[in-house]
Amino acid sequence: MPKRTAKSDLPQKPCIQCGRPFTWRKKWERVWAEVKYCSERCRRDARQTPRT
Repeated sequence: MPKRTAKSDLPQKPCIQCGRPFTWRKKWERVWAEVKYCSERCRRDARQTPRT
């Protein structure tokens, strides 16, 4: 049985909307380089408010 990776060992990056760090998820495995937002709410808010 393979050993599991500790959550603290997974890659992280900051959300470009709120700045909070978020951790890699299995569903983002193939698109991790393209993921910019930590949540659907941050993605939606970024579209409504233009960044300066």
